Amino acid sequence: MSLTVTENIFAQKLKAYYDLTKFRLSSTVVFSSAIGFTLAADKIEWARLLLFAIAAFATTAAANIINQIIEKDLDKLMSRTENRPLPSGRLSVKEAAMFGWIMAAIAMYILFYEFNYKAGLLALLSMVLYGFVYTPLKRVGPIAVAVGALPGAFPPMIGWVAAVNHFGLEPGILFAIQFFWQFPHFWAIAWVLDEDYNKAGFKLLPSSGGQNLNSAVQIMIYTLFLLPLCWAPYYLGMTGINSAVVAMVFGVLFLAQTFHLMRRVDRKAALQLMFGSFIYLPVVQIAYLLDKL
Repeated sequence: MSLTVTENIFAQKLKAYYDLTKFRLSSTVVFSSAIGFTLAADKIEWARLLLFAIAAFATTAAANIINQIIEKDLDKLMSRTENRPLPSGRLSVKEAAMFGWIMAAIAMYILFYEFNYKAGLLALLSMVLYGFVYTPLKRVGPIAVAVGALPGAFPPMIGWVAAVNHFGLEPGILFAIQFFWQFPHFWAIAWVLDEDYNKAGFKLLPSSGGQNLNSAVQIMIYTLFLLPLCWAPYYLGMTGINSAVVAMVFGVLFLAQTFHLMRRVDRKAALQLMFGSFIYLPVVQIAYLLDKL
């Protein structure tokens, strides 16, 4: 076998492992975790922040790998997932599992030994909930979204706890904001991908009728919770008034998109809401960070 062919095979395998981590999704989790870490810290120690970011990425990657191993046969049924490393055959289950164990071991070592056991236990719980509870529940019903919102809201809380080694209202508020944000976020995605999800038997929309007004109303209700919550960091002294105003403005705009979905009840409005959800959370988190700095 020529060196060029060997290098090509190695590059393809490396790309498969990269895809297995769901790098872009994992990076957003790292960002959210880093926001919590930075908000809690008295001063930014870049080496510590980088080390924590590595642990956050490894934790998320491990959870994603568990998810993909369990859903490998279902992923073959959906156009959006059929080319993932496992259903496409680019990686075997054994290779994926070994890589997942490595990621989990890196994450747990860093969090338990370089930070604190509280952050480590939270990360471990997040991994288990996402991989072994949320994943199989996706075929049961919308309860999966509520369960999945728990580990999905852990990142900023884990970041805070890793930085200061204690719980409190502050990390609880960061958790609550991200928890309630996930309902309109996940349900907008589920609305847009409903046809594809149905191929695998995933039932994620809040109404049994699927893409209907009832689902849109429930999406709006959960978005409402974000409006009072966005002021909590200011009242707790975590940030200043400027970020609270920014969070309120973007919260109102986000809510307006849910009313648009209620009026239109179509895929285009759900797609707009989905993109709005991608904008809302990072903008609010960056505003909190800049206000603190």
